[in-house]
Amino acid sequence: MRSAFDRRVRRIGLTRSQWLVLSRLHRNPGLSQSELAEMLEVERATAGRMIDRLEPRGWLVRRADPADRRINRLYLTEEAERVQAEMGRIAEEFLDDAMASLDEAEREVLSDMLERMKATLLEGGARRPAAAAAEARAAAP
Repeated sequence: MRSAFDRRVRRIGLTRSQWLVLSRLHRNPGLSQSELAEMLEVERATAGRMIDRLEPRGWLVRRADPADRRINRLYLTEEAERVQAEMGRIAEEFLDDAMASLDEAEREVLSDMLERMKATLLEGGARRPAAAAAEARAAAP
């Protein structure tokens, strides 16, 4: 799915790493470079290079943290917010295309299942008791 989405956003001049940065900053304006790196699961230097590529394009700005001048906070520009809105439209079209073969009832069932899976993972990935017991029996000597 990521590769297919990448192809669609490439037409607006974005790479995967760039759309990830824009998405994170859209949802979390004012992140520091370190916080962004942690969210993207990359090294600070890698995040710095991403930022260095986006800044000249006029898509983000660095502002000094008022409480700690050593830290720069990152914010999207109006131009980047327009790009983010276009990414949202592309994502919506993409999901519609991906689910084109599903009727409305199937879409609702799929959505419900994915939401339950997400909730389970957020709760720590608890497995069903029967599956956990069977696994424990299989591992016993």
